[in-house]
Amino acid sequence: MILTGPAIAAAVSAGEITIAPYDPARLCPNAYDWRLGDTIRICDGDLDAAAPTTFTELVIPASGLVLKPDVLYLGVTLEKTGSETYAQLLNGNRTIGALGIWVHVSAPLGHQGHAIRWTLEIRAAKPARVYPGMTFGKLVFLTTLGTPASYQQQRAKYAATQGIDISRLYEEISRGAL
Repeated sequence: MILTGPAIAAAVSAGEITIAPYDPARLCPNAYDWRLGDTIRICDGDLDAAAPTTFTELVIPASGLVLKPDVLYLGVTLEKTGSETYAQLLNGNRTIGALGIWVHVSAPLGHQGHAIRWTLEIRAAKPARVYPGMTFGKLVFLTTLGTPASYQQQRAKYAATQGIDISRLYEEISRGAL
């Protein structure tokens, strides 16, 4: 089940959900409006699953940054979110989609115990200017069924992520592996 805005507010007050910084005005009927952080990485050249991705990191200026088509950007949420009680789904929103921006399509699930600033995969269909701190999507909290298994207690490579993290699939495969 999806938590309602008032249920999210109650869970934040009870310490069951962490959203930092938290602004109750960002609550929606069934979600929380999350914002784009102020840092972005632009992935360089061809990408290889068996090798670390090279990138250029930029601070998004207050005047904005124009995203260009055919470029993979890795961004970060302004908010750090987490819960040992609830799972999370992070999505873009209709407003961002109407600008031709696809955000975080490949990995929207934040497991129970996930407590991070999310790394965002961002693509633009047309040149589009984005700004630090702008609303960029919605975060949904979900109840879970069964025995809890905290993500932070797993041997997961992204459990300690503090900001933008590149793909670390190369840790699982060796170069040239089939």
